[in-house]
Amino acid sequence: MLGNIVKVVVDRPLGSYHPKYKDIYYPINYGYIEGIIAPDGEEQDAYILGVDVPVKEFVGKVIAIIHRDDDVEEKWVVAPENVSFTKDKIMEQVRFQEKYFKSEVRM
Repeated sequence: MLGNIVKVVVDRPLGSYHPKYKDIYYPINYGYIEGIIAPDGEEQDAYILGVDVPVKEFVGKVIAIIHRDDDVEEKWVVAPENVSFTKDKIMEQVRFQEKYFKSEVRM
């Protein structure tokens, strides 16, 4: 999946709050990839980096996987095709949610 072009449907746009955990603020766009089922039985979740405005959908490249040692699912990191990030920069941007898990960036 790394390097693949995917379409992310955004259900938690930049600037929104988690529907169940009201203290989790989304400083980036977050959504899912239709038709790809993750190990949790839901569609594959994805963080979108490199897009600084709220969007409803986004087509971009999978640049990394956030692997969680203490959860069944992984998160995909999607960015515009011509944009790259270091592992540290990716973790910095997804820490708002990943701080609750033992996770690492895989590229």
